[in-house]
Amino acid sequence: MIEVVIFHAHILAALYAFTRRWQESSLKEGILALGLIGLIFTIGWAITGSIAKFITPPGGFTSWFTADTLSLVLLVPPELLLFRMLFFRSAPSQYHNS
Repeated sequence: MIEVVIFHAHILAALYAFTRRWQESSLKEGILALGLIGLIFTIGWAITGSIAKFITPPGGFTSWFTADTLSLVLLVPPELLLFRMLFFRSAPSQYHNS
């Protein structure tokens, strides 16, 4: 169940990033945002997966918290920081006080 929540959060973040880049710049920027999120997710999950398999006992911690769940949980904090820097910050103001 934890995996499903994390996957849904990634889908929502990807849709948000695509829509925001598409509205602010162009469709091409939106597609690039989707590609970047997919790349970050894939590479990050591969890295945290190997770390989780090293930490997790052979049977897993419980039936619902396995090495795959741990790897996704380990992936969330760095992704949140990166997504916040890239996609979730507010757009810079076009006007400044001079």
